[in-house]
Amino acid sequence: MTETIPSRMQFNIQSDDTLTWNVEPLMHEIRHALNNLLEQQQSSVIDLRSLPLAPGEEQKILDLLGRGEVSANLNALGDSEVYETTYPGVWLVTHFNDNDDIVSRFIEVTTIPEILMSQQPDITDAHERLVNLLETESLSEQ
Repeated sequence: MTETIPSRMQFNIQSDDTLTWNVEPLMHEIRHALNNLLEQQQSSVIDLRSLPLAPGEEQKILDLLGRGEVSANLNALGDSEVYETTYPGVWLVTHFNDNDDIVSRFIEVTTIPEILMSQQPDITDAHERLVNLLETESLSEQ
């Protein structure tokens, strides 16, 4: 007796550059997140590494989003790369380990990713250092 496969069964195997089943829903999620940012000033984070993406799908998402004009490289507890995509408000944040392997990758839909925002203790320290500089140095002689 032979077993037949129901005709409704579909396999999600990416064999070319067409959108796959996981890419399009994620792009819709990004669109909804951007709408929430516009209407409610609500930021969103999508962890790309936690999603069940088939080979090539992550790169397809990155290609669709493109690379915009703003980027930053950080070295704080490891290297990180942050860039705004061609869609303002949609950022890609990638963290690397010591071997330059990607350990996490996030799409952040926000005005500015939190990793780029100055932290209160750092601002306090900066203020104290500037006060000290202005109290102890004669800047007009330099």
